[in-house]
Amino acid sequence: MMSNRIFPLIAAFLIAIGVLSSTVFVVDQRQYAAVFAFGELVRVVEEPGLQFKMPPPFQSVQFFERRILTIDTPDAERFITAEKKNLLVDSYVKWRIVEPRRFFISFRGDERMAQDRLNQLVKSALNEEFTKRTVRELISEQREQVMQNIRKKVAEEAADIGIEIVDVRLKRIDLLAEISESVFRRMEAERKRVANELRSTGAAESEKIRADAERQRDIILSRAYRDAQKIKGQGDARAT
Repeated sequence: MMSNRIFPLIAAFLIAIGVLSSTVFVVDQRQYAAVFAFGELVRVVEEPGLQFKMPPPFQSVQFFERRILTIDTPDAERFITAEKKNLLVDSYVKWRIVEPRRFFISFRGDERMAQDRLNQLVKSALNEEFTKRTVRELISEQREQVMQNIRKKVAEEAADIGIEIVDVRLKRIDLLAEISESVFRRMEAERKRVANELRSTGAAESEKIRADAERQRDIILSRAYRDAQKIKGQGDARAT
């Protein structure tokens, strides 16, 4: 009879422990926690530590990363420059969730959806900047300004979905095979033009120096001849 009483008590105790444990959760300092009631978001926990909720099925918890995340473009994207040239571009984005409530409303907590959206924003910003510039500008003096513009545009749009953009970078810019030869020919022609100008300037300077030297030589020879004639005249006068 005693055992018949103990087993139900033990079972009830274990059930109580299970229910109690389901009402407790721990938020890591690297995470946010979102508490849902029947699928609806009821609160967001941003402070790390021990937290409480109602047991399932009344409430559930979903965690989101607080740390900086990275998105690498899976394949190089194709863009057209102001001169109608094609470029293949690899980029990456560093981002993090800063407003978990807004993030959840935007993507229902699906991180993959967020990554797809960020890829779209970056692609749009890259396209807007690349279509305004030439290949030379994109790979030389204006590249940093281009990246600043892209980061600013993406950051402004990402803020509306609860995301902070930490950085946007280009890993590489490649000319497509059909245009690389013509571009390099143009760059080579430009280098030759500059070299010819430098040589022309150097030749002109050299000619000026040579003319000055010849003039100085003529002056010296003229003076020497004059002095020699003077000395010769004085010698002839003494001889007579």
